[in-house]
Amino acid sequence: MSILKKGLTGAPVKRLQEKLGIGADGIFGPGTEQAVRDFQQSAGLGVDGIAGPDTFSALGLHELVLLRQGSRGAAVKKLQEGLGIGADGVFGPGTAAAVAEFQQENSLDADGMAGPETLAKMSGFTEITAETVQKAAVQPDEAHFESEPLPEISGSDVVAGNAVEVPEEKSVWGKVKGWFS
Repeated sequence: MSILKKGLTGAPVKRLQEKLGIGADGIFGPGTEQAVRDFQQSAGLGVDGIAGPDTFSALGLHELVLLRQGSRGAAVKKLQEGLGIGADGVFGPGTAAAVAEFQQENSLDADGMAGPETLAKMSGFTEITAETVQKAAVQPDEAHFESEPLPEISGSDVVAGNAVEVPEEKSVWGKVKGWFS
């Protein structure tokens, strides 16, 4: 998943906070964690205080959904079903290869990660539209957030080393700062 959790800062955190109706300073602190927990509880999601693809979808923040190796959950299962591969809800190397193949067939950057641009081309993700893809771009009021690479993940844990860089111009994820420091 690309996930947001306590300790992170950046444009995606600010968007999450705005949607949760709390102070939007772009810093994922204890208040944001509690607001995520409260939302997850009310939405019938697993309650862990970590915002990932399923939480983003339930909040209507489809522009923040980024499925990649290490992601898990309903959104991954839906992706796998759309790709016509085994749908176990775990985004592993086989899913990455199938995503890259789908991207290549649809004239997209074949990076093996399924963000809004890729998901908008899939029939099972009707909630992700051209407008969602536009929202995924860094907005003018978010340009002050510095870019850092996405870390490798396993479930909700960060695995040290080998960060995968997301180009800034592609999405707001390229503007996330403070990864699990």
